[in-house]
Formats: sequence, structure tokens, C-alpha cells
Amino acid sequence: MTTNAMQSDVPTGTLLAAAEAAGRAIPPAWPLASTVAVNPFLGQTGEGLASAGARLARVSGTPVTLPRAAYRTRIEAGEITDADLEAALAACTDAARPADLDALKVALARAPAPRRALPTVADLAAQASGMDWPGFIDARFGAWAASWFDQGQALWSAPRARTAWLAWQAVATHDLTPEIQGLKHFCRRVTEAPDSATAAITQCAARLGLTAGALETYFHAVLASLGGWAHAARYRLWQAELKGGSDGTLVDFLAIRLFWETRLLEAHEAAIGDRWRETLAAHAAPLEADADLVLDAILQAAAERAGQRELLGAFAEIATPAPGRPELQAAFCIDVRSEVFRRALESLDPSIRTLGFAGFFGLTANHRRFASDVDEARLPVLLNAGLETRAGGPADAEHDLSARHTARASRAWGRFKLAAVSSFAFVEAAGPVYIGKLVRDALGLVKQAAPNDPAPHVEPALDLEARIEAAATVLGAMSLTKDFAPLVVLAGHGASVTNNPHASALHCGACGGYSGEVNARLLAGLLNDRGTRAGLAERGIEIPADTLFVGALHDTTTDAMTLYDGDVDASGHGPALERARRWFEEAGRLTRAERAARLPRADRETDLLARANDWAEVRPEWGLAGCRAFIAAPRARTAAGSQAGRAFLHDYSWQEDEGFGVLELILTAPVVVASWISLQYYGSTVAPDVFGGGNKLLHNVTGGMGVVEGNGGALRVGLPWQSVHDGEDYMHEPLRLSVFVQAPREAITDVLAKHEGVRALFDNGWLHLFALEDEANRVWRYDGELSWKVERGIAPVPQAAAEPVPQAAGGAA
Repeated sequence: MTTNAMQSDVPTGTLLAAAEAAGRAIPPAWPLASTVAVNPFLGQTGEGLASAGARLARVSGTPVTLPRAAYRTRIEAGEITDADLEAALAACTDAARPADLDALKVALARAPAPRRALPTVADLAAQASGMDWPGFIDARFGAWAASWFDQGQALWSAPRARTAWLAWQAVATHDLTPEIQGLKHFCRRVTEAPDSATAAITQCAARLGLTAGALETYFHAVLASLGGWAHAARYRLWQAELKGGSDGTLVDFLAIRLFWETRLLEAHEAAIGDRWRETLAAHAAPLEADADLVLDAILQAAAERAGQRELLGAFAEIATPAPGRPELQAAFCIDVRSEVFRRALESLDPSIRTLGFAGFFGLTANHRRFASDVDEARLPVLLNAGLETRAGGPADAEHDLSARHTARASRAWGRFKLAAVSSFAFVEAAGPVYIGKLVRDALGLVKQAAPNDPAPHVEPALDLEARIEAAATVLGAMSLTKDFAPLVVLAGHGASVTNNPHASALHCGACGGYSGEVNARLLAGLLNDRGTRAGLAERGIEIPADTLFVGALHDTTTDAMTLYDGDVDASGHGPALERARRWFEEAGRLTRAERAARLPRADRETDLLARANDWAEVRPEWGLAGCRAFIAAPRARTAAGSQAGRAFLHDYSWQEDEGFGVLELILTAPVVVASWISLQYYGSTVAPDVFGGGNKLLHNVTGGMGVVEGNGGALRVGLPWQSVHDGEDYMHEPLRLSVFVQAPREAITDVLAKHEGVRALFDNGWLHLFALEDEANRVWRYDGELSWKVERGIAPVPQAAAEPVPQAAGGAA
């Protein structure tokens, strides 16, 4: 084919706008050191599930629900009732919906047609030539990208340049493998390509014959074909925009992948030209959800209504707290794993009260660990850091220097072991010395210690007024402004595991994928400060003189609690601390016993203690598998029953929230973070090939920032299969999160009206929203478009009140 065989007259501005839009359709993926859950449908939240299904089916063949048979099984078992189906059907407004329940059941009996993505040029060239061009491109692009993204793992890095496009050109100019596989003059064409990714995209668009109508989903498909590498590039854009800048890596990646498309079309135009034109026409066709996609979305909504019936039953009874001052208050992260531990702890003594709050405890810290120069963003990824903190102070300087020398020696020793010249000699000479260490590590004989850095502090220190303001804001957000116990434990959480590249995914998402002890210890220090307490008293928050705040860490793998009481003056609190330790130990045993019933190869609670040190354990814990609800309400609303480790519990008392600023914070931060977690588990379950992390047994860490399966290819993102499946059945039921908030409906709709992005999550069904009344007799379901209707699942209500009640922003229902 000549370079002008196909022509495109799409303006450069239109091409770049489409490239930007396609990049934003890709969700970001954080590096392994600070992995956080990400909503894989982040770029599709402006549309509903069926419409997103049509889009993702076109670009990548991605399913957005479970196979049809899974719903049939639940319907036949009576878990999804006719009432659930009718309610979901009534809520669907799509023209392709079944006419009634009978029509739905007839359609349910039919097997849907398999969905395949529209082919790329590489796919068509593979069919015409018998050569696996998509796999070949994966291998070549992955080999380059792993080195280009490298964070210190590789001994030799790819050439660096101002842009990814120029860096790739520098390598591809000398890569003869495409020519060996039949792409003649590939290196020369790379040399002749423009120095700008923008110019390269314009040139490729002309040669591919792209039309304006085809750009949206074709560019999305091209980026999606790069797998996790596109997600890693999207992360760079996310980080840049969070700081007010921009990043062009995604556009560069699109240019690289379009260059491959162009070269393959030139080589195979005679065989695939007509099919390629048909494909472009299909990309230009309007996106519409067909009857099968609409039916699957209805079935998914019915499954979620079935789960909500069970959740609603838990609100029928309100617990009565024990009278008098509590002996212990323990504040935990809202993480679903904390719900089990909180329930176990409260069962031990009526004088124990627990609270739930996002695990960064309201302090957005950019933290440096002891003897480290690495900044760790211990805060939700939606926010920017407001504090610079570090472990240790002047008194720890000598220890800090010694630790740095030890770390440098360890890194040098590691490089020596891995170097090409010395590695084989090292194994010959020093290998036997490591036998003892290998045996101890393999048998899990060396127990992992909890993080034990010196106490963290803010640097530079905050002035008194700033400390008072921060403390008042956090206590107000926690609904902890009175009735303080003599001992208040602030417990962050983390997970102790070994031989697990995804360890950070088990840490605290609200702390940016790190363990939460730093934020907990910082807040404890702030609230123990005498000047801060005096200022709080002037604002009406009286903390008794005998109240001591202590930071702690809850290990979600072993359910051990570490108290950092060495940070504080605990004189006079010895008996209270000892009693708290006994309570925490017993709560840990009860929690492990409950968790053991779900974990494979765990017959009793003691079996869970060894999993943290087992090199071969692919399921040390279930993480947040099973999450399905977020509840913002006083603890009394949820304490009477069990949420079985499936609910995020955030303490909230709307009567104390003047101006509803805390409500706004909850709906725009913790709820959104929880939705990312929920939808990542959802996506990794329904579409493991696209949104899942693959098989842990095949993982190799690449570049220090992600994993591949085997020895190369596409980067894998999302949760490994072992995180959602036990080998025989799903351990996560993919349900979109149900959010329950005990607050006036008009206050909730005011917040939604102010935050269009958050409202879209609810209006388009990615989250379900319910308003709890202060009494247990009624719950309201958010019906979209800022309106509500009574939910009939909790108690009988008058028929007249069951109709939808329109509610404008700020108006009363």
C-alpha cells in the first residue's frame, strides 16, 4: 500500500480532543508501593450500566455483569424474587426493556449472543497473516514500557527523553524484530516519523482513513489494547492534574500504538482494506444498548435489590448504649474488615464503645518514614497533602544516620547479587550461607513486626491556632465532641503479609495504600496537646483532663492490635492500657474465629496467625471482598445486628452537623473512595480478563510498579483472581454499593446538587442511595433527579406515602 492509499481530513484539533477523551475513559492504576482501589468504570460514570456495557463491548469485548446463568441460578433458588425483578424492571426507562415480567422471563431463558470487540488493524492483520500481531505488539511494547516506567528495579533502563514518544522512537529505531516478523522497513519508518506525538497522530489518522465519527471509540479501543500500561499512563495524568499540571504520556502511547496500526495496514491493505473500512463505519455508528444489555442491567439491579432487602432488615432495631461514661472508646477505619473487630470488641463489655471514621483520621500527611527520603502520600488519592510529616526528631538523628548507612549497604549488596558479572559467582560462594534464612522464611518462623518508627511529627510544626482548628474539624467530623472515655484508642489498619506484590492493596485505601498508624499517632499527639485542648474547650469541646489518646494499628491479617503508648505520657493510665490490651487480644480471637469460616484451609482461629508469614499463601485474607454497603449513622443504628464484614461504617450524627459540612465531606470523599473499592471488586469479578490482576501464581513484578503474567506483555491491573475467588466459587458477590445515610433528605439533595460528579454516580446507578429516618420505621430510596420514594423493605408504610416524592435541591420532601 502507498502511504496515501487512505486519506483522512479530520482537523488536528478534533483528533487531539478525541485523544484526550479516550485517555480519560481509561482508569488510572497506582504503583505497587501504594496501590489503591480504582473504579474501573471511572470513565463511564456519566452513563448507566447498559450504555457502559455497549461502549466497553465495542472497544474491548468487556462484560459488565455476571453471565446470564448466574442470575438464573439465583432466581431459581428464590434469592432474587419476582418482586425484585418487577421493581428493577419498573425502574428501567430504556426503550429496549422487556414489556413485563413474563416477557423478562422469556428473554431470560435465551442465551445471549457472545460479544466481541470491534477489531483493530492488528487483529485483522493477524487473521489475514496467521501471525499473532496483537500478542507481538504486547510483547514489544511491554518490554519497552517496563523499562521506561522502571522505578529502580531494572539494572539497565530504557533511554530517557522529554516524552514517551521520543523515548520509544530511540529504542524502536534499532529494534529489528518487527522486520524479522515481516514488517519491512519498520526501523526506517520510525526514523522518518515526526518528533511530536501530536504530528504522529495526525499523520497516522490520515493513513488509516479515520473519520471524525469513528474517533471516540476507536481511540479508546487502541488505548485499551495496551492493557495496564495505559492505566499507568493515566495515573501520571491524574497525579499531574492533582497538582494543577498536565501530562502527555497517554497521548504519546496512543501515537505509538497508532504507528503500529498504520504500518500493519500498509503491509496488509490488500487483504484487510475492505474489512478495515467496515470496522471504521461500525465505530462511527451510534452507541446503543441492545435488549440483551438492558436485560442484564435489569437482572443486576434485581440482584442488588435482593441484597438491599437483607440490609434494610438490619435497621429495624436501634441499640441502646450503656448509660454512663465509657471505659474505652476505640475509633477504627470505616473499612469493612473493622466491622467484624468492632463488633467482637463491643461484645466483651458494655463500657466499650467504638467509632468509625476514614482511616487517615482527617490528616492529609505527606510523610517521610524513619531513615527515608521518600515522600509517602498518606491520604485519600482524591486529595492533596496539607501536612509535611516525618518520623523521629532531633533526638533520633544518630539512629537515623546509622539506619541510612545500613540501608545503603543492603542496597549495594543487593546490586552485587544481581549484577551480570557477579551473580553466578555469588550463588556459588555465598549460596550455602542463605540456607538457614531460606528455611526460616519458607517455614514462616520469622514473625513480622508491626511498624515501629519513632513517633511522627509535623514539620514545620503547626502554630497553636492551626492545631486547634485541625483538632476541632476532625473531632466534629468523627461526631466525637463529648462523653470522652479515660482512654481513647485511634486505630489505623494495615496488613502483614509476605511474598505478595499486592500487599499495599490490603493496607488502608484512605491512607493512599499505606498502613494507617502514622495518621493515628499524629492525631493522638495533637489531641493530647494541652494548648490544643484549651483551645477546644473555648469552642465547646471539653476533653476531660484524665482522657488519654493513644494511636494504634489493627493488623487485618492477624487481627493483632499494636498500641503506640510509648508516644505519650501514660502515667496514671497503666491499668486502663492493660485492660484494653486484654480486650483487644480477646476481640482478635473472636474476629479470627469468624474470619476462619470463610478462608480456605482455616479450621480454627489460630490457623490465621501463620498466614501472614507463609510464602505460598495466595489468600492471606479476603481484604474487602464482600463489601456491599456504606452506612453513615450513629453506631446505635448498626450495633444491634451483624453486617458480617460487608459494610463500611462511618459514625455520623446530623444533629451535631451545623450547616451539614460533615455530610458534604462524607458524600464527596469517603463515599467516593468506598465506591472505587466496591466497583474494583465488582469489575475484577465480572470481567477478570480485563479489569482483574490475573493469576498470582504467574505474577512477575516489572519495573517495581506493576505485575505481568509470565515473562512480559501487558501490565495487569485490578485484583488478582485469588482475591475474589476461592478456587471453587466467587467470594465476592458483585453488587454496586448501597449507601445509607441518616440525615434529612433535603440536606442530602443539597449536597448532590452542588457536586455533579457525585450526583452522577447515584443518578446513573453506580451507587444506590438511601436516607434513614431517625426512627426505625422508614427508609427513603433516592430515585434519581433529586427525588425520593419510600422504600417498602423495612416496615409497612401508608399506601399514599409510597408514591415518588419530587424534591428540588434544598426543598422539603
